[in-house]
Amino acid sequence: MKIEIWSDIMCPFCYIGKRRLETALETFEEKNSVEITWKSFQLDPEMKTEPGKSINQYLAERKGWTIDYAREMNAHVTQMAEEAGLHYDFDRAVVANSFDAHRLIQLAKKHGKGDLAEERLFKAYFTEGKNIADTGTLVACGKEIGLDAGETEAMLRSDAFSEEVKNDIAEAVRLGIRGVPFFVFDRKFAVSGAQPEDVFRQALQKAIEANV
Repeated sequence: MKIEIWSDIMCPFCYIGKRRLETALETFEEKNSVEITWKSFQLDPEMKTEPGKSINQYLAERKGWTIDYAREMNAHVTQMAEEAGLHYDFDRAVVANSFDAHRLIQLAKKHGKGDLAEERLFKAYFTEGKNIADTGTLVACGKEIGLDAGETEAMLRSDAFSEEVKNDIAEAVRLGIRGVPFFVFDRKFAVSGAQPEDVFRQALQKAIEANV
């Protein structure tokens, strides 16, 4: 079974959805036959990297919210994350464009480390307050998951894997995907959003039965 996941590093529900799917897979009898492929998506392609701006301020400006409402929403998402075993620290989150982080994931996929890259970057952004648009940060994250630092830095200083990122985003448009996370099971069934573990279990079982 192949599961394709469209996701953005700066999407809090994507990290939660990842963890809920993983929890569902723990008790899935056919888990060893599941292949997960991460696909690039950008919630805000025009986002400017502004390390001095708080994520609450960014959300308030982009969505027309008050700062207090943005803070309240992030507190709610933080609680959701805690229930999934994740620790979010929005006070430290750096407003940063995710395009280069997606290029790093594409490089990692080439080396069979796409899932490791996704996990490392989610943690860097949501927990550690790292700037995921910074070359040094991305090289360090890549090195931690076993990528060659020289290869990663050379990639980031070129336009390598830009087309792969754009192609994933274009494919999402063709499939009618407007938000992430979006999980596609064998191109037959889809789950949209960070659904409860039981929803993922049902989708996994449905996909297996369809292949019998």
